[in-house]
Amino acid sequence: MPEKEMMQKNIEEFSRLQSYMLLAEKDSEIYRAMKVRYAELKVILSSSGINLTEIDRIKE
Repeated sequence: MPEKEMMQKNIEEFSRLQSYMLLAEKDSEIYRAMKVRYAELKVILSSSGINLTEIDRIKE
């Protein structure tokens, strides 16, 4: 898979995951599980040079 396509896929997953997180209770087990993936995606996107300022709605 080309790098550009992989980055697009990761950005879409990051956005979708944030939408789910905003619907979940912050003290729930599901939120904590999603937060792990959220952190992973932040690292992947940041290390790839993606500016998260505009797309990060959770800000944790």
